[in-house]
Amino acid sequence: MPAQALDDIGAGLMRGRIIPYLGAACVALGETSSVPTSPVELVARLTAKTTVPHKVRSNLTGAAQYIENFKHRKTLRTMMAEAFATSPEANALHRMLATLPSLPLLVHAWYDDLPQRAFAGRTDWGVAQGLSQAENHGRWAGFYRADGSELTEPEPSIVADDPVALDMPLYVPVPDEARAWATLLYQPLGSVRPAANFLVSDSDFVEVLTEIDIQTPIPQTVQEIRRDRHFLFLGCRFDTQLDRVFARQIMKRSSAQHWAVLPDTPTRNEERFLDEQNIRRIDWPLVKFVAALAEQLQNQKLPA
Repeated sequence: MPAQALDDIGAGLMRGRIIPYLGAACVALGETSSVPTSPVELVARLTAKTTVPHKVRSNLTGAAQYIENFKHRKTLRTMMAEAFATSPEANALHRMLATLPSLPLLVHAWYDDLPQRAFAGRTDWGVAQGLSQAENHGRWAGFYRADGSELTEPEPSIVADDPVALDMPLYVPVPDEARAWATLLYQPLGSVRPAANFLVSDSDFVEVLTEIDIQTPIPQTVQEIRRDRHFLFLGCRFDTQLDRVFARQIMKRSSAQHWAVLPDTPTRNEERFLDEQNIRRIDWPLVKFVAALAEQLQNQKLPA
């Protein structure tokens, strides 16, 4: 990786101009994890506890849908909560991000609670989580304070000042208190904490995907913060259509330059996606990149 890229990323993070986007592989950072660190590991946990047809045993959303249909949604939710109940402590990446002087938005696209653990010593942050329509019909996101208590969501309303920039007139409303948070942790798939919200079954994603192109499920504050900022993808793969759709729509109307730490050889679809979205691939192992970035940030914090 060119030294200039590391310099640019470090400077952008220090100024709050880069939005980290964390995927499942960030949980372990090369170490053994007590919770699933990929969809493959998660579906194996779910299917080990209940009988699922062979054709969907390796398909996370399909297996989750079968459990929801034949065992009840509450069973699926309980199984997901159990899979992520013993999250490890926040690792070097999460702790590093939590100490940045400016971090207006952190996107976390997995079900663990490591970012919440890293932010535990602060009170100036909060969470927006995607909600399943099966359990929260008509609500796309829930908002939670640092202590885990839920904010009352205002009624959806009409945006009259800038409908083009937000892509549509209706949006996920944001409580006034949430707008004052120094850091918004956005978890589009939900999370085990504080309320065990999970988007995981086929029907969960069908509901979201029918609206995400016009941005309905994405909170307005996320849409506002991302504007003209860059994204840094860590621990993510883009080898499924679902991964690519979520990344593309969350990035919408951001800047024209982004980065992704992707040590594994990209698939053809991933290469096409990286090129289409102007994402520069960094082919380092995640643990190596995090160590180099931590050193870079430390040097930038030192007095001249």
